[in-house]
Amino acid sequence: MTKYKSTIKSMAFLYLELKKASGLYLQGLKVDEIKKKAVEENIFLLNTESRIKEIASTVIKRLQVLDEFLLWKITNGSLETSKQIALYAIMKTDRLFFEFMQEVYREKYLLMDYIINDKDFSVFFQRKSEQSDQVASWKDYTFYKLKQVYKRILVEAGFAKKNKKNLEIIKPIMEEEVIEHLKNKGDQIYLQAMLGEV
Repeated sequence: MTKYKSTIKSMAFLYLELKKASGLYLQGLKVDEIKKKAVEENIFLLNTESRIKEIASTVIKRLQVLDEFLLWKITNGSLETSKQIALYAIMKTDRLFFEFMQEVYREKYLLMDYIINDKDFSVFFQRKSEQSDQVASWKDYTFYKLKQVYKRILVEAGFAKKNKKNLEIIKPIMEEEVIEHLKNKGDQIYLQAMLGEV
């Protein structure tokens, strides 16, 4: 089982970066060449070399869980589809975010309770702290930052919209072709989390 990590708190959605890296990969660049290009040409338009390396490393991790079909869709597909695949890549590389999608987002959807509030985040992180010494060791500020980033990711990906202090779930409309592809890959569990299905 992959370990929990909190690095997403300084990474967020990185949609444009992932799309750019996907395009380069489809043009024939290898992963290490994309990383090198990121550092030497600052293709992600960042201020410091350490931040460039940090972002490039995260983007590459997400890129590596996508196959040719998904890379093509993220690069050339509709904005909606492209962003859905970016969210899928985050779930595939961040266990805690995936569990949030499964245990909070999906559950809310199934219960037809379309509002995610601060208490939902608190309950989720509390439960994870009870299940994992690693999560229990994190400081309150880490949970605060994670909550902010999770909200931002869901809004930017088109899976929720802001409703005062809360989030209102928006069920994504996913292309049948993408749904079938993920099912054939054996990634039904990620589809269920994204689409709120049983």
